Amino acid sequence: MDLNGFLSSFGNAGFIAVAFVIALSIIVTVHEYGHYIVGRWSGIRADVFSLGFGPVLLSRTDKRGTVWQVAAIPLGGYVKFHGDSNAASGKGDEEELAEMSQEELRTTLHGAPLWARAATVLAGPVFNFILSAIVFAGFLLVQGVPTNYGLVAEVAELPGVETTLQPGDQILEIAGVPLPEDEEFGEFLENLPEQAFLPYLVERNGQQVELTAYHPRPALVGFLSQDGAAERAGIQVGDLITRANGEEMATFGSLQKVVVNGEGAPVALELRRGADTVALTLTPEARDEPNPEGGFHTVWRIGVGGDLLFAPGPRPAGIGESLSYGVTQTGQIITTSLSGLWAMVSGQIDTCNISGPIGIAKVAGGAAERGLSDFIWMVAVISTAIGLLNLFPIPVLDGGHLVFHAFEAITGRPPSDRALNILMTGGLFIVLSLMIFGLTNDIFC
Repeated sequence: MDLNGFLSSFGNAGFIAVAFVIALSIIVTVHEYGHYIVGRWSGIRADVFSLGFGPVLLSRTDKRGTVWQVAAIPLGGYVKFHGDSNAASGKGDEEELAEMSQEELRTTLHGAPLWARAATVLAGPVFNFILSAIVFAGFLLVQGVPTNYGLVAEVAELPGVETTLQPGDQILEIAGVPLPEDEEFGEFLENLPEQAFLPYLVERNGQQVELTAYHPRPALVGFLSQDGAAERAGIQVGDLITRANGEEMATFGSLQKVVVNGEGAPVALELRRGADTVALTLTPEARDEPNPEGGFHTVWRIGVGGDLLFAPGPRPAGIGESLSYGVTQTGQIITTSLSGLWAMVSGQIDTCNISGPIGIAKVAGGAAERGLSDFIWMVAVISTAIGLLNLFPIPVLDGGHLVFHAFEAITGRPPSDRALNILMTGGLFIVLSLMIFGLTNDIFC
């Protein structure tokens, strides 16, 4: 590798690392703040709230005696509650607890009522879900809800193609077919002729105008999957794919058919990028995708997403509607994640679908490269995943602590110290094994 190539790779790796640290810091801060604030509301005192581990870089002590600090290793964080022997909150400092009065003991995680301890533990994952729901709701609140697919809000730039549609146009017909209701728009697009240019009838400034414009669903690259076949081959957002294996690609649907029907065979593409024509060949990859009715199916993908020729006119979304959307979107991620995990365990899909820290870092970096909105969306998705992971009934995770609390609620006593030590050690082993498994997938899958 030459010096410029090395510096480029080094710079890209640095960008990915920074994006990953920022995303992780946001998610961990929200998670740990959930533990902290619900613990405080429940009468449990926090001694330390730390973002990061290791040597302390910055710190201050608030009026409640909590030390807020930033540490040198930005790969997580923790809240150390009063009376804990360490930041894991798995066991109290027995000598310190023994010397406390009943009143002070009540301010510790181990001396608080069962409901307060359970609520404090549960709050971390719940706050991750709340972060996700608020972000998703915010997107709908800002972007609005598409309500008029015939009203042109903006027109995409197609390389080498004259723009004939204008913002503000109301499309009445395409290829002689009147536009249907919005909920039928997707089916309408699928039934249009698969040819690059179609006749349009639009209303512009109060008058009906006939014109010729590109198909409303061109083979325009609007999105690239992180480290997908298309990105590795050098395809860029904004490229217009015109031919695949010598066939004209008038629509994105035409491209999908070539890729899917090829069942993994290499695809030779010709595309326009600005004033240039670019030719390249790539090999589609198998992907396991969820079915609407549940389960998964395997399809061939090159890692590109299409874009409409024109963006439809939106209407403002209310706060209630936006929050409902945010909660629903978060729930869908949880449901799909659990379904995917079960499919991997049962052998329905490949275990390579699990990513480790390198894979997550690449996703964070790729989202950051695409822009702030993509990065924020990605943070919300990962926040949901981390919240869900922490609810798994594995000792050392929040879900494991909740299992201990459930045991105590049923039996009237907590697990013995010996059992707790064994379970925590086993839980740590499981977590480390999962991390190694994910890292192995990042390297070899």
